[in-house]
Amino acid sequence: MIKLKRVYGRIDVTDGFRVLVDRLWPRGIRSSTPNIDKWLKGVAPSDELRRWFAHDPKKWATFKSRYKAELKDNHDLDKLVEIATENDTITLLFAAKDEKHNNAVVLLDVLKRRLAHAEKAARKAAR
Repeated sequence: MIKLKRVYGRIDVTDGFRVLVDRLWPRGIRSSTPNIDKWLKGVAPSDELRRWFAHDPKKWATFKSRYKAELKDNHDLDKLVEIATENDTITLLFAAKDEKHNNAVVLLDVLKRRLAHAEKAARKAAR
């Protein structure tokens, strides 16, 4: 299971493995916090794309397509796929106030597709 949650939200035992997927460390969160199991800043949008988007919902469609293009050859996405396959539950953490228009939403979609593709390939290889 893969969940999304603001990094500022309440920690829950059902969160499983908690992965911060923002390029910048969230304000007000200590870097020594035990509440983040892994920080994969390399899976976040590039600085250029992040600045251009600026969490403007009018730019959402273009942001999604540009971010997905950035993720195509992203090695940290491979690491995230590995984390997802090794853990029953992972939670993608993000700092944005807008819970519908942020990189974690796009990343969740890409990750689910990647996992489904890997599962399908594994089933095919097992035949």
